[in-house]
Amino acid sequence: METSDFKQTLLSIRRHLHQIPELGYQEFKTSAFIAEKLTEIGIHFQKGLAKGTGILAEIKKGEGKTIMLRADMDALPMQEISGLDFSSRNPGVMHACGHDIHTTMLLGAIMKLKEADFNGTVKFIFQPSEEGTNGDEERKSGGQRVVEEGILTEVDCAVALHVNPMSPVGMLNYTAGIALACAGNFTIEIFGKSSHAGAAPHFAKDVVVIGSALVQNLQSIVARNVAPLEAGVVSISEFHAGTAPNVIADYARLTGTLRAMTDENFENILSRIQKIIKGISEAYEAEIKLTMDSHYPSVVNDPYVHDRLKVLAEHLFPLGVHPVGPTLGAEDFAFYSRKVPSMFYFIGAMSEQKGEYFLHHPKVIFNEDCMVLGSEFLAKSALDLLK
Repeated sequence: METSDFKQTLLSIRRHLHQIPELGYQEFKTSAFIAEKLTEIGIHFQKGLAKGTGILAEIKKGEGKTIMLRADMDALPMQEISGLDFSSRNPGVMHACGHDIHTTMLLGAIMKLKEADFNGTVKFIFQPSEEGTNGDEERKSGGQRVVEEGILTEVDCAVALHVNPMSPVGMLNYTAGIALACAGNFTIEIFGKSSHAGAAPHFAKDVVVIGSALVQNLQSIVARNVAPLEAGVVSISEFHAGTAPNVIADYARLTGTLRAMTDENFENILSRIQKIIKGISEAYEAEIKLTMDSHYPSVVNDPYVHDRLKVLAEHLFPLGVHPVGPTLGAEDFAFYSRKVPSMFYFIGAMSEQKGEYFLHHPKVIFNEDCMVLGSEFLAKSALDLLK
């Protein structure tokens, strides 16, 4: 396929996917569309994985190693206001993290590898629910389910790309070692006692007061329980309580997130949260319940895998391959990286907005010129790693 035709094919795929964004574990139209394209390409694939919407495709040519290439499929619960002609047609749902582009690049890599000569096997996983557990009864993300279902059992190494709207097209960024944070979202419920807020506040167990004390104490964890040169975050993002101005609330619900670069610090922060909750509960004589809604380990990039791909990357990316420091973002590719040697790269996708909007913003626009380059890098990465 000529480069211009290949680019138009990718544009058509991406723009269709962008208009049909779906939340985690609900990627039914997305999964069906991918299956349709894989059938057109003519390769073997298996549907119904990772709680139903995941797809595993495979190209096997002779004996050799097995390489996994991964793309995530899910979108975010937000209303798109990008102004694109092909904006989301699903109200309140948007591909604001570029998973439509990830899926498109993986399909492009499949098209290229279908025509390539090699010895070995390349597997392609279209993964649901990277953005969170999305109501999953077991509180597992799509990446965790992929690993637990044994899909990586015979895989020698894995590679994934993520678009970066702050980096120009033609640039590739990576982090050696720990790249992205351990992350956990949590819910705290406080069960108190209601009473008249003006006439009889002394009969109440005021969940607003209790919750306020809890939030204040939680903010001391990073300052006093995490070493100054280590990274850690505890943020309370929601606090809901009360129904009327003259009624002391008897129930409050708080949600938040915690981040750390190492497993040790993550467990240390979580332990402190649990101890503070226990202490506040005893001090105010109220029941407080902590629920961990999700937990991703950190993404750990394998320097050996990058070394194998370094020459290829430097040849393909005209603006260079640049190491960057770790960030407190989170990705469930972490489960892959803890199972097999892996690399997680960020590919430049800055639009004409010049990086005005980052990931997860309702106005973010990604430069589609990155897709041909990304498809080629994924395909050639697999070929180099098979050698």
